Amino acid sequence: MAKAYLEPEEVGILERIAAYLRDKLLVRLLYRVGCRISEALGIGVDDIDFEQGTVTIQHLKLRATLSCPDCGTRLSRKVSRFGKRELAKFCPGCGSKVEKAVAEEKEHPRVRTLPIDPDTLDMIRDYIDRGGPVSSDGKQLLFGITRGHAYKIVRDLAEKAGLGELVFSESGIPHHPSPHRLRDAFAVHAIKLDDSTDSIRVLQEHLGHANIGTTMKYRKVAGVEHKQWYDKLWGKKEAAVSAGGRNNGTE
Repeated sequence: MAKAYLEPEEVGILERIAAYLRDKLLVRLLYRVGCRISEALGIGVDDIDFEQGTVTIQHLKLRATLSCPDCGTRLSRKVSRFGKRELAKFCPGCGSKVEKAVAEEKEHPRVRTLPIDPDTLDMIRDYIDRGGPVSSDGKQLLFGITRGHAYKIVRDLAEKAGLGELVFSESGIPHHPSPHRLRDAFAVHAIKLDDSTDSIRVLQEHLGHANIGTTMKYRKVAGVEHKQWYDKLWGKKEAAVSAGGRNNGTE
C-alpha cells in the first residue's frame, strides 16, 4: 500500500546507496535541514558557519500584485457574501471602474539561519576538502546542478532502493519520491517527536512557512492528532466499560 511520506530508515537507505558524495550530501541536507530544493541548490560555501553549526538559507518568493491600469494603485480583494475573494470593482486611487487589472510579479527575498547537526557538518567539510563545490557567478555553490538533475538523482536512488510510489495525502495521486518528499519527511519526523503548539511554531519558522496552516498539514499527515483522538475513544477505560456491557447483555 502506498504511503504519504518517507520513513527515516528509507531516507537512510537513499543516502547509503548513493555512489557519489555529492548525492549523499544532497539527500542528507534535504532531510536533515528540511530545506527546499531551490534553497539547497543555492547554498554556498560561505553560507556555512562551521563554528556556530548553522547554514544561512536564502529563498526568493514570487508574489503577483494587481494594480489599476489607469493610475497604478494596488488593488485589493474583498470577500463576497458567498465566501469568495473578488477583485475590487472600483480603484481606490482614481475611482475609475476596473475592467482589467495589471498583474506584476515581484521577488520577495527571505533569509533565515538554520542549525545543522555535527554529522552533516562533517560531511560538508569533507565534501569541500575534496573539491566538490562549483563556482557560479562568483559564488562557490555546494551543488552545481539544476533542479531537474536533483530530481533525477533522488528518483534514481529511490528506484535503486526499491522504494514504492508515494501518494499526496489530500488527492491520493501517486508520485515518485522527489527532493520535496525529503523535506516532507523531515517535517513529519519533527511532528511525530513533538506535536505541541510551541514545537509546531518552531517548525513553521524552520521551514520558512508564512502561514502556519501550511505547517499544520504535516500534523495531519503524521496522523498524531487523529490517533490521539481515536485513543481517547477506545482507551483502556472505555474498552473495559464496553467489554463489561457486552458481558451483562449475554450472561
